[in-house]
Amino acid sequence: MKFRDGMWLPAEGVQTEYAEEVYEIASKENQLSLLCPTRKIFSRGDTLNRSTLTIDIEAAFDGVISVETTHWAGAARRGPDFDLYPDGRPSVEAKISKNDKGTVLSSGPLSATISAEEHSFDIRFHSSDGSKQLTSLLSRSVGLAYSPATSNPMQTGDMRDTKHYIFTQTSLAVGESVHGLGERFGAFNKVGQSVQLWNADGGTSSDQAYKNVSFWLSSKGYGIFIDTPGKVDLEIGSERTNRVQTSIEGQRLKWYIIYGPTPKEVLKRYSILTGRPGKVPSWSFGLWLSTSFTTNYDEATVTSFLEGMKERDTQVDVFHYDCFWMKAFKWTDFVFDSERFPDPKAQISRLKSSGLANKVCVWINPYIAQHGAAFETAAKKGYLLKRKNGDIWQWDLWQGGMGLVDFTNPEAAKWYVECLNGLFDKGVDAIKTDFGERVPTLDVEWHDKTVDPHKMHNYYAFIYNKTVYEALQARFGKNEAVLFARAACAGTQRFPLQWGGDCESTPEAMGESVRGGLSLGLSGFAFWSVDIGGFEGYPPPWIYKRWVAFGLLCSHSRLHGSSSYRVPWTIDGDDGSEQGCSRTLARWTALKTRLMPYLLAQAARAVDAGVPLSLRAVCLEFPDDPTSWFLDRQFMVGDNILAAPIFDESGEVEFYLPKGRWTCFFTNQTREGPGWFREKHGFGTLPLYVRENSVLVLGKTGVRGAVYDYAADVEVVLYHAQEGASADLHDKDGKELGLLTVTGGEDKLSGTEILTGDWSISTNGRKLEQEYSETIQWL
Repeated sequence: MKFRDGMWLPAEGVQTEYAEEVYEIASKENQLSLLCPTRKIFSRGDTLNRSTLTIDIEAAFDGVISVETTHWAGAARRGPDFDLYPDGRPSVEAKISKNDKGTVLSSGPLSATISAEEHSFDIRFHSSDGSKQLTSLLSRSVGLAYSPATSNPMQTGDMRDTKHYIFTQTSLAVGESVHGLGERFGAFNKVGQSVQLWNADGGTSSDQAYKNVSFWLSSKGYGIFIDTPGKVDLEIGSERTNRVQTSIEGQRLKWYIIYGPTPKEVLKRYSILTGRPGKVPSWSFGLWLSTSFTTNYDEATVTSFLEGMKERDTQVDVFHYDCFWMKAFKWTDFVFDSERFPDPKAQISRLKSSGLANKVCVWINPYIAQHGAAFETAAKKGYLLKRKNGDIWQWDLWQGGMGLVDFTNPEAAKWYVECLNGLFDKGVDAIKTDFGERVPTLDVEWHDKTVDPHKMHNYYAFIYNKTVYEALQARFGKNEAVLFARAACAGTQRFPLQWGGDCESTPEAMGESVRGGLSLGLSGFAFWSVDIGGFEGYPPPWIYKRWVAFGLLCSHSRLHGSSSYRVPWTIDGDDGSEQGCSRTLARWTALKTRLMPYLLAQAARAVDAGVPLSLRAVCLEFPDDPTSWFLDRQFMVGDNILAAPIFDESGEVEFYLPKGRWTCFFTNQTREGPGWFREKHGFGTLPLYVRENSVLVLGKTGVRGAVYDYAADVEVVLYHAQEGASADLHDKDGKELGLLTVTGGEDKLSGTEILTGDWSISTNGRKLEQEYSETIQWL
């Protein structure tokens, strides 16, 4: 939201008042409280008939400082609030001091300095050693606004028809870029954009987002977390070109500045504040196959899909039943369509015992259609959101007469979990928690009367996914719970995993999806997936195959569509050639299977650090390379592998390698970075490069399925590895087995006692399959 018309005029119908000076500083434990009038005070008379803003600057924990701006302190503090410090708040030792520059609050390596200059408003955030300036609140950067503008202060006695805003403007340095803010499909660098944090079902080709996360990461070595689940409007170099404006409707705005100095350190501290990503089991990394959305299917169709995949040398680890496992007009009633699935428990048991798939996932959402069996119970017992007049809130969008589960009611949440347990009893192992964005804010009253309906809009995604995730944990174990969630807000990274929503079957949509995954990863989410082939439309074979390559390098990989199936033989008429869809899928699935020892170990690191496994923005690994902050068509898979999807039918691709020696995974040829490179690829390859000084543990060739013994018969590959280079290894249950470390020479390893069977060491590249190198051209 813009409050100005250029630099000189207020926006039409808007009245703004700015903190013009820091009049008084009160010191409390770990905190400075600034009294800031909205005019400069030169005489006692200047203190009359004038608004003030209070700015509380507090040391939150080491390297983190909170800033809360308040106009009228008497405004009710209505929830919900983000669930901060879920693993406990670290202790903090703040230091308050004065020097010739002003008053300084320090929280470990991060400090804020309030200028000592008289009649000034100047707050600088910087490293405590003074070596790095981060951002500032300068003249006319903190204020309040009324809309419509008032002509007389008496008018604010009645605020029913007046909107009140608080805003802050942090400075942007020359060349600074801004990233994150959830899963955003537009430009990777957000400078120049207006961004509204408000969950919406807008697909991947719009400025709306399913996952709005009130956190952004700066290339200057800091991040900002905005501590409100309500609507937030950001003007990122788009109102004042050298500032990021954050505004909310209300009387208080609180945010945290989080220091790095590296982006990984920023995300680590952010994960302390909002929660670390949850762990996921090894089976979830395998290939997921869906029935798709509006297609027709029953047990025979499902079985034919899975048998067809097996015949074409592709193992499905998870089979997913989308919406129509329930009858039309009855979603979500948790009841299998008896005409198509007369005995779902027996069917799921047969599916698993056949080995065609190992786990089963089903689709649900929090909407309860009035024609389904669940509606009568939920309505009668008060489990659904109500209007202010006591009626159940309903509409006909999505499902006829649907209501919304009110998770602020503990009994409603308990009932929902009981419904889920009925699915688990039938053999369901994972849940796709779809929707959760279209949450009403007008004419509604939640069971918990203390919550603000506008704040509930985004926050609903948190409590919805939390309820389902904890039900899965209770049934299967703490680290065995897996969601496939669409909606999210800050903190929802604790309930993995998330996927990218409804994308079209086009190369442009694949590019959008890459940007969305990169942005969500820079918002503290470790695991992410995408609808391989695109959700909407009918992908031509070349797009399907390029998307398969991209999708199997995401942390999680699912074939899913809307009105058409995504099994490969339906895409290209069952082309059985090496470049056909079926062989392409088999190759990439086998590659991900071989990478499982590496992926599982890297996943544990990602969870601990609060960083993405894949898609990981290159800037997280190479923050000192300015180019890395603008790379939105490639990504890292863990610490050591760089991948560049191909978006052109010709197979040509341009990509960037940061400084160092990089080895092509498919040919063992090396390139020296930094630099841009061009290649042309068949469908079985793409630019996939391993950085120097890497130790990669690859599973045995020919293994099918994501779960196997990751220490048996492995190939340990040393990529120009120097002494001290290492790789950790985990078993299929996620338990750390030990560390393999290069000692004394290129092919000397310590820690090999954890390996079993016929394992081997390869130096400066892996043992190659000749057919890969024949389809790659360096241009």
